[in-house]
Amino acid sequence: MATVAIEDDFDLQKIADSGQCFRPKEVEPGVFRFITLNNVVYIKKVEEGYYDVSCGVGEWDTVWTTYFDLHTEYAPIREEFYQSAAGKPYEEFLTTALEFSKGIRILRQDPFETLISFIISQRKNIPAIRSAVEQICEKFGKPIITTHGEVPAFPKVDELSEASAYDLSKMSLGYRSAYVWDALAKIRNMDVSLEDLYNEENDETLLESLKKINGVGDKVSACVALYAYHRLECVPVDVWIMRAILEDFAGENVFSKFREHAGLLQQYVFYYKRNGRKVQTV
Repeated sequence: MATVAIEDDFDLQKIADSGQCFRPKEVEPGVFRFITLNNVVYIKKVEEGYYDVSCGVGEWDTVWTTYFDLHTEYAPIREEFYQSAAGKPYEEFLTTALEFSKGIRILRQDPFETLISFIISQRKNIPAIRSAVEQICEKFGKPIITTHGEVPAFPKVDELSEASAYDLSKMSLGYRSAYVWDALAKIRNMDVSLEDLYNEENDETLLESLKKINGVGDKVSACVALYAYHRLECVPVDVWIMRAILEDFAGENVFSKFREHAGLLQQYVFYYKRNGRKVQTV
């Protein structure tokens, strides 16, 4: 166990509920669990800028600093957003969204887990996605021993390939199970190499490669590009972002104006559109 300093934007609750990942969990008040591959960490804020973590400093530096994108300073990027919005018709909305969502980070997640999770996500709400993903992990993932007991890892390609039609039907995947099987087949056959896509310089080529998989369209491919490959110019457009475009940006897709940070702005707006009204109506 160690105590680490994080001086930049970092809000555990907002990150866990940001909609970009489905396995983070508040296991007890103020203690949040995050999982990536075979690594699990429990984090608790102890005072402003300081956090207790269940791993050693070595693992924190090599695994979690990258996972939470802590090499990037988010506060200056937010300041750029404020300045860009100044004087625009949407200035008040965007300023409110940025303040409300401050603390979110774009996680650097495993491509396979991200791909399967967002294939599953289609036409499901976040609690339902979390439930389906967790069932897959419990059924096919190998256990990881942690300070809070065993936690199943997200299964690897060969482990999830053991799933039968009956197995997936029990997880309420419905028509999405065919997309999962297609993803598994194309990855096994190297029609799509998730590892090679790290080296793909062109975002459009990366997106088109992911779309070779049945059921992977514009939104799912953009989610994988942003949340697994950290392509920050990619903007997933779901119902919440479309509402923002129509209701708050007068029908204009303003995200493209922010280019290399468009995906981060999308995450701030998504979180505010999904959660802000809940707070306002309490």
